[in-house]
Amino acid sequence: MIQAILVFNNHGKPRLVRFYQRFPEEIQQQIVRETFHLVLKRDDNICNFLEGGSLIGGSDYKLIYRHYATLYFVFCVDSSESELGILDLIQVFVETLDKCFENVCELDLIFHMDKVHYILQEVVMGGMVLETNMNEIVAQMEAQNRLEKSEGGLSAAPARAVSAVKNINLPEIPRNINIGDLNIKVPNLSQFV
Repeated sequence: MIQAILVFNNHGKPRLVRFYQRFPEEIQQQIVRETFHLVLKRDDNICNFLEGGSLIGGSDYKLIYRHYATLYFVFCVDSSESELGILDLIQVFVETLDKCFENVCELDLIFHMDKVHYILQEVVMGGMVLETNMNEIVAQMEAQNRLEKSEGGLSAAPARAVSAVKNINLPEIPRNINIGDLNIKVPNLSQFV
């Protein structure tokens, strides 16, 4: 089972952190730091598997990672997972991000965090692998984008309402507003206009 998925840059700044096991936030931050230091000190030409850090479970867990440009993609898994299978899963995840963002970079992970989490949830949920077919994941992402665009009219309605109220051209500001039994006195705001 996958215990955690961590993506951080070359300087150790976390760009995506997803734990499938409950840890207090302070411990999560320590795990990210420890994992970064374990992965960073490894040479690029050694294998991409190593024992988990002391905080994540030690020798019972493995860290499987890939380094792409400025980002490290690290999966912490228990001993029941296949190292090569997880390496392939990392490749699928990165290629899917690449297809969805057209040459994915660190900034895409920062500014489109919601989409990155959606893609990750299509691949892994609850620590279990759901989908490895990249075309299916991209199709689900495109369907989600179409749904968001179709709802764009509804989600943009409050902004349009505020804009419409601002653009109302009243010859003078009303002093009293009467709505049924409710009488509202409007203060003199001419000094602020």
